[in-house]
Amino acid sequence: MRIRGKENMISGIRCSPGYAKWILAFARMTLAVVLSISGASATAAPATASGQYPERPIRMLVPFAPGGVVDTSTRILTNKLTERLGWQFVVDNRPGGNGFIAVQTAARGAPDGYTLLMAHTGEFAVNPAVFKDVPYDLERDFTPITMVSDAPMLVVVGNQSTIQSWKDLIAAAKTKPGQLSYGSPGNGSVNHLATEWLASAAGVKLNHIPYKGGAPAVAAVAAGEVVLTVAGLPGVTPFLKPPRVRVISTSTAKRTPQTSEWASAGDSGLKGVDASIWVGMFAPKGVPKAVVDRLYRETVEALKQPDVKERYAVVGGAETVGMPPAEFLARIRKDAARYKQVVQSVGITPQ
Repeated sequence: MRIRGKENMISGIRCSPGYAKWILAFARMTLAVVLSISGASATAAPATASGQYPERPIRMLVPFAPGGVVDTSTRILTNKLTERLGWQFVVDNRPGGNGFIAVQTAARGAPDGYTLLMAHTGEFAVNPAVFKDVPYDLERDFTPITMVSDAPMLVVVGNQSTIQSWKDLIAAAKTKPGQLSYGSPGNGSVNHLATEWLASAAGVKLNHIPYKGGAPAVAAVAAGEVVLTVAGLPGVTPFLKPPRVRVISTSTAKRTPQTSEWASAGDSGLKGVDASIWVGMFAPKGVPKAVVDRLYRETVEALKQPDVKERYAVVGGAETVGMPPAEFLARIRKDAARYKQVVQSVGITPQ
């Protein structure tokens, strides 16, 4: 502003001294307001940013190859979250090493919500019971977010077998102690321990024959190589029509809507047995509570959708769950204690 006598020059416009003072005061007031707003925006920025999670694709580690129960469960859920919210996921399958590879990779991930793990009963409830040195620890390395799904396993015999129920199986096993054979996906698998749990509750001894996977074990039953196996519904379904195997019970204490046509272990008099295959979501330890809460809330909402419930039921014979984090942690602890007791009671030597 240039002063020329009694006239002022503001931005090249001549004006009176009083008008010039008013313009300057207005400019100062405007600047103060702008700075105040800027400061408030800067202060609010972190909250706004945290509310925008996720801002980039989320990596979801899976300890199994594509097509298995955990992989399928992961893809049903992530597809629905993408459909509902626009979230992007990269499903990273890391099979092998009894799940150690994927779980360790997840444990080392940055605790920012962009590295997550989908795992099942085996990694956190069974592995600690059957392996001497597990290179990860649930409570040290992870924050459970929610149990996504839960499914019973099926106890099956060959369709030509004379065994129609657990009563028949117990009678046959007591006639030939330790000779009736059963197949499993391998030593230390959840199927292996579930079968031993059932046999222990029935008061019989069976002969374990490990196979390289659940489907080969079911095929061995159908071919008459072994008397029975315990397997998930997806592995059994191809052998039901035309019938090459027969289901004599489930592995859980109660019937579920997906398996209501078959007797449960409880119905069969095998008290205390409740072996299922659950799939759950985990984050590396240290992920902010706000992120865990958001993941839990949106996952539960996705699992409530009728089409998601139907897909879990059809593909895996599973129920959607959406269990709160604290309740999920308590369930894992309970299952881990059960399987440790099974290992000790039947004399399985940790590897």
